[in-house]
Amino acid sequence: MTDVTHGVLHTLFHSDQGGHEQVVLCQDRASGLKAVIAIHSTALGPALGGTRFYPYATEEEAVADALNLARGMSYKNAMAGLDHGGGKAVIIGDPARIKSEELLLAYGRFVASLGGRYVTACDVGTYVADMDVVARENRWTTGRSPENGGAGDSSVLTAFGVYQGMRASAQHRWGDPSLRDRTVGIAGVGKVGHILVEHLVAEGAKVVITDVREDAVGRIVAAHPGSVTAVADTATLIRVEGLDIYAPCALGGALNDDTVPVLTAGIVCGAANNQLAHPGVEKDLADRGILYAPDYVVNAGGVIQVADELHGFDFDRCKVKAAKIFDTTLAIFARAKADGIPPAAAADRIAEQRISEGREARAGRWSGAPGRGPGPPGPALGGTRRWAVGENSHFYRRVDRP
Repeated sequence: MTDVTHGVLHTLFHSDQGGHEQVVLCQDRASGLKAVIAIHSTALGPALGGTRFYPYATEEEAVADALNLARGMSYKNAMAGLDHGGGKAVIIGDPARIKSEELLLAYGRFVASLGGRYVTACDVGTYVADMDVVARENRWTTGRSPENGGAGDSSVLTAFGVYQGMRASAQHRWGDPSLRDRTVGIAGVGKVGHILVEHLVAEGAKVVITDVREDAVGRIVAAHPGSVTAVADTATLIRVEGLDIYAPCALGGALNDDTVPVLTAGIVCGAANNQLAHPGVEKDLADRGILYAPDYVVNAGGVIQVADELHGFDFDRCKVKAAKIFDTTLAIFARAKADGIPPAAAADRIAEQRISEGREARAGRWSGAPGRGPGPPGPALGGTRRWAVGENSHFYRRVDRP
């Protein structure tokens, strides 16, 4: 057993970052599929989270990422008030090279084999068209196109939620939610980042962007002359003088021992998952007086959308729910101040409380005792169905509605 593998297993079975209910390793050699599905918790309902397609350096790195992302989804779904636990899947490989219909269909069959215990959606490297293919083999697929019964791209509401988180952060820090004339730095202007730029420019903010894709940067700067400027890389962006807000909107780990000491912004609020590289970074930010809006709280607009898809998607209803990220973020800041802890720790406490209540409610239903807390989620794909707890396991099974 390698040291890395030992580290992953130790995380899974022994650390506070583990405790996952189930991890599934998937392989289909005919299509080239190698994937990991991680289910962190089903205390609040079936695990819900996207599918990341990424060229990991090692399989062990992919497993570690799936574990981290799945845990984050449990907290995100809890804070968003959804009746879903947390799960995540990663497909190993460069999507530009190996993504194919056959691979996606094979992946769909693996997800379907879990019987609804995990509901998948889009993430980095996967798109609405991919989910349409996955759904041909797996009924528990969200993020599909409207033509195929889905809600379409969830990036719109993800960006809207981050924008609301920024406004709440501004309210807490400066006493005014307006972002007019504020300077916001965005690292990553992909599916979510470029929409976030639109919100900020519309309000009159000054935006500085960077991305590894020069063509994407060029298009956005050209579309907003005078309002958007670009810098060469993230290392330059985080050192920009006069930066008010830093928005990490690419991959995780953006806030670490190298970046936090040199960050010029007074607020961090972005769309990327797992922005804190390791435990303790949240305290480093607080010690420097930097207000951190917990990533899984402010980027929950997308999961709010895909969860709604299970009940018959309504964009206006989802936007109202996503707008509440403003109030949720303010509540977290207030809890952090009252408890004397960083906002990330405050968000964790609130999420863990809801997950614990869900677990206790499930235990009460198991024993026949009157349980309290959130009940099972509403109708899943297909309409006239409900979720119930299996009699001999933690699995959720689909049963006919009486």
